[in-house]
Amino acid sequence: MLKLQKISTKIAGITVLRQIETEFKAGSLVAVVGHNGAGKTTLLRAIMGLIRLEEGRIEFNGRDLATVPDHRRASMGIGYAPEERVMFPTFTVEENLRLPCEVQRMPKQETDRRLEMTLQVVPQLKDMLARSGAALSGGQGKMAALGRALMAGRNLVLLDEPFQGLAPVLANQYAESLRRLRDLNPELCVIVTESNGSLLRDLPDTTLTLERGELAAAPHGASHHLY
Repeated sequence: MLKLQKISTKIAGITVLRQIETEFKAGSLVAVVGHNGAGKTTLLRAIMGLIRLEEGRIEFNGRDLATVPDHRRASMGIGYAPEERVMFPTFTVEENLRLPCEVQRMPKQETDRRLEMTLQVVPQLKDMLARSGAALSGGQGKMAALGRALMAGRNLVLLDEPFQGLAPVLANQYAESLRRLRDLNPELCVIVTESNGSLLRDLPDTTLTLERGELAAAPHGASHHLY
């Protein structure tokens, strides 16, 4: 599915990711946990092509992503919900959800099908569809951002710090949405970053720890880390 082969990145001349090497498999939900500044957001932005690699290679289903411009990665079935959500305020929630499919010139029938699936996963969005993006609370915006990522992400979904700042009720609803997503799309790969791993509860199949831009080695025999 997704292979990171010794990738390194710099921001303003400072190395943020150092020789990251791991593989994310189809049908898995993987948590990347680390303190603020550890490089979690940079990792997702590198996968999306929003940050240039200094070295290394990222492969998605055998294809080198360096050959795919960042604006074309959604067309490969990669959905991305950044931490800051980025809802277009003058669009309705439904228009925000449909946008990734329309940019890809997806047939309306397929877009409608994906919207129906997204509303199955995140049923809270049904009552928000007619609202403007500007009318959402922070928690509602995170739910909408999840929905928009699902509209594009038929193969891979990247979620950056989705539980941060959520009230307990919304955090529970978000977790239930991820469980429904796995039931409805068992081949989908989901990568979730979090500063506080306990917020993810029992959701991840695998947890990777990112420290100072490096994947930390797990103790011998620890089943929830990759080396």
